[in-house]
Amino acid sequence: MEAQTLLALPVVLALEPVAGAPPPRMTLTREEAAELVERVAADLHTLVPQVDGARLALAGALFDQVELLRPGFPVWATLDELARRVPRGQLDNVVAFGSHDGHMPAPALEPSAIFADGPMRLLPLSLLAPAALAEELSGQLEIQLVGRGEAGTLTADWLMRTLGIQLEHVRYLSRNDLMALTCVQYEHVNLAPLWTLLEAALLTPTRNESGMTARGLPLQYADGKVLVQSPSEWLATQTGEPAQREHAFAGIVFELRQYAALLDAHQLPLLLQPSGRHTVAAGTGYLLETLAEAAPEHGTATLLAHEAPGLGVIAITVAQRGEHGIARMLAHAYPLQPQALGPLLALLAERYGVAGELHALGRVVLDDNGELGAPIALLH
Repeated sequence: MEAQTLLALPVVLALEPVAGAPPPRMTLTREEAAELVERVAADLHTLVPQVDGARLALAGALFDQVELLRPGFPVWATLDELARRVPRGQLDNVVAFGSHDGHMPAPALEPSAIFADGPMRLLPLSLLAPAALAEELSGQLEIQLVGRGEAGTLTADWLMRTLGIQLEHVRYLSRNDLMALTCVQYEHVNLAPLWTLLEAALLTPTRNESGMTARGLPLQYADGKVLVQSPSEWLATQTGEPAQREHAFAGIVFELRQYAALLDAHQLPLLLQPSGRHTVAAGTGYLLETLAEAAPEHGTATLLAHEAPGLGVIAITVAQRGEHGIARMLAHAYPLQPQALGPLLALLAERYGVAGELHALGRVVLDDNGELGAPIALLH
C-alpha cells in the first residue's frame, strides 16, 4: 500500500458538550489517542466497510471549526504528512498522534486556547486511500456520515470518561459536511458574504471572488487575502441627513469588525482596497488609509477619535488646520480590535510627530460634504 499513491480523505469527529461545559483539556496523550483510534476505526467500519482498504490517521486534539477551515487546511495537511511517514504495519492500518510532555508532535496540531469555549469541539481524522478506492470511499463517506454518522456508544462513553465531560452528541462528519454546517451558521447571523469569500479561499484559492456585506460594504477575495472598501470611501457614496450618515457609518464599522474577527480566526488577511485617493496599510487589529502627507506650514497634526455608543472609538482621523479654516485630512484609521488602539496611536504619533494624545469627539463628526471630518476648533 505504501508504494501506491494515497489520496487523503478528510473526516472529523464532532463533539457537542452539554452547554456551558467545555472539555477541561484540548489534547489527548499518545496512549489515549491510540485507544481512541481503534474505537473510531470500528465505528467507521460499521458505517462504511470500504474504510478497511485505507489507512486511518487521527490527531488527538480538539479544535474549533475556525482552526480547521483555514486556507490550505493546515491541520489536515500536517496530519496527512505525519501519517505518511509511519511505516505500514505499525498499529495495523491505523495511526494516532497525541501529546507527549504536554505538546503535540507538530505546532499545527496544537489547538488554541482562544477558541476553547466554542460550542463544538472537532477531532480531525484522515483516511489515506489508494487512488482506485478513493473515489468510491469518498462517495460513501458523503452519503453515510451525513445520514447515520453517530459515533458508537463505546466511543462516546470513552470520550466522556477520558475527558471528564458530558456530551450531547458525538458524530462523524466529512469535511464537506463541516463546511456546509459552517456556511449555514454564517448565513444565520447575516454573514453569508463572508462564507462566499472563505469558501473561495479554501477550495479555489487562485480564483477571485466578490461580495457585499449586508450593509453594502464591497469585498473581494484575491491572491490569498480579502480586500474591503474603505469605510470613509463608502461613507462618501451615501446620501441622507447627517444623523443618518453618522449612524450608517457606525453600522458599517461594526459589521467590518465582525468580518475582521472571523477572517482573522480563519487566518485570512483583511486589507483595505487601494484606490486613487489614498494609500493603505494594515496592522494587527487595525486598518489605515493615508490621504496626504503632513505639511509643516499647517502646524502640528491632531488625532481625533470618532465614537459611537456601544462601539467606542470607531475611527481615528489625523488632521491639520488647513487654509481658509478648513480641516486638512491626513489619514483615517480603523481600530478593529480593542487591543489594537494603543499600538495604532503609537504608530500615528510617531508618523506625524505628535504626542499621541487622542481628542475624543463623542460621536461621528462629518464635514460639509457629509464625509469624515474634524472640528477646526480642535486643530492646533
